[in-house]
Parts: sequence; C-alpha cells; structure tokens
Amino acid sequence: MKKSVIKLTKEGYEALKQELESLRQKLMYEISQRIKEARELGDLAENTEYDEAKNEQGRINSRIAELEQILNNAEIIESAESDVVSIGSWVVIRNLNTGEERTIRLVNPHESDIFSNKVSVDSPVGRVLLNKKIGEIVRLKTPSGQVKYEIIGIRTE
Repeated sequence: MKKSVIKLTKEGYEALKQELESLRQKLMYEISQRIKEARELGDLAENTEYDEAKNEQGRINSRIAELEQILNNAEIIESAESDVVSIGSWVVIRNLNTGEERTIRLVNPHESDIFSNKVSVDSPVGRVLLNKKIGEIVRLKTPSGQVKYEIIGIRTE
C-alpha cells in the first residue's frame, strides 16, 4: 500500500514531536498514577475517578497514535524561493475592499493555527491562494459577501 505523505514545515514537525513526547510522559506518569489512586478507592463499578482516568488514557492513546502516524508519514518542506504560493509559503495579501494587509502562512491542516496566522491549505482561503502568483487577485466568498484579495508578496521564511 502506498504511504500517504504529509507535508509539514520544520516548525510544525518539531511542535508535533514535542506534543507526542509530552503526551507520552503524561500517559506514563500522570494518568497511570490517577488510575492507581482510583483503584485504591475500591469498587470500580461506581468509581467516577477511575472512569475519568481511563477515558483520559484512551483519549491520550488515540492522540499518540495519530501523532505517530503523522510523524511517520511526514515530509519536511524545503524552503525554496518561489514566485508561486505553495504549502509553507508566507503570503502577504491586501483586502481590496478595506485596504487591510495581512501576512499568513499556508500549512498542512495538522499544523494550522489561526492565532499564529497559519492557515490550512484545505481552508477556503488556502485553496484560493494555492498556486497563485504575486499580483494576482483572488476572490473569496464569505458569509458577508465576496472579498477580493491581491497577493502582494510571497516569502518562504
């Protein structure tokens, strides 16, 4: 079966790796201690502390498996100067309706974070910007109407 490649920025890869290590530590020490203490309380049938700890253990195990799958299939994006928007690019856009300028980075959905201006290539904004060039005008349909953006810059770092 063909391995599906997940393209990540170096920063995104490192952040996911750090999250994985943190979850492994939490699972090994914190959750196992909570389960041990809950077992000591007696009857497990009506022990909410035990149930909560086991549920948390399941959630952490699921996230660990997901992170391992992502990292095992990850390909780190090499920064190369380009005049075309691609995954990993920092894109400077100007809203032609308001004149406001913004800089966003197009990233894989696994590392998107709107608070850090990292936008998924699968999002409406990401899809409309991908493979465009400086000077191009793109249209984005929003709940409040259509917005036009001009791509005024592209950089890799």
